[in-house]
Amino acid sequence: MHGKARRTLVVATTNPHKLTEIRGILTGLEWTVESIAAYSAGPPPEETGRTFAENARLKARHYGRLAPHLTVADDSGLEIDGLDGEPGIHSARFNGATYAEKFDIIYSRLRERGALASPARFVCAVAAAEGGRIVFEATGTIEGRVAEAPAGEGGFGYDPIFHVPRFNCTLAEVSAERKAAVSHRGQAFRRLREFMVSRGDPQQARPRTAGAARFTQ
Repeated sequence: MHGKARRTLVVATTNPHKLTEIRGILTGLEWTVESIAAYSAGPPPEETGRTFAENARLKARHYGRLAPHLTVADDSGLEIDGLDGEPGIHSARFNGATYAEKFDIIYSRLRERGALASPARFVCAVAAAEGGRIVFEATGTIEGRVAEAPAGEGGFGYDPIFHVPRFNCTLAEVSAERKAAVSHRGQAFRRLREFMVSRGDPQQARPRTAGAARFTQ
């Protein structure tokens, strides 16, 4: 008797750290999780949205037309109250060629404003598409503050400067499992996981929007 065929989820990222994190959240499902690199070598779409959700949809539609499987894209970033919400949707493209440089700029600007340890949050919007049609959306948010100084070797991106009160340390100082349990991306992709489990024939999905999830401690 033949085993059940595995379905495929294509993740619209070439960032190996993000792909590993997402695979960890989705582990145990009878799905193969692949990078979009297997289907597209061209430039990414221009992120012209004004919100995380708009950019996630834009990327999901674009890559969903290129990959013959359910394709998920996320747009995420760090919003710092003391910087009027920056870097926000521009987190990946924020000033500085490296994250160390970005951190220096952020701390310099916060010192100028007398806003060190400013409240902040990570936001992650997720959208999944098939053939360019959005079939699922979700958002996750985790509240915290800017750490006194970068700390930790784990995680990636802005994790070393994001202090989580529940853990009394940065996201870069906790294990991947503990991070996924509370992080913005963990919240959003667990909702996607529920969607993947609940659907029957992958060709018969109907558009579905999950409510926003927020973790505050």
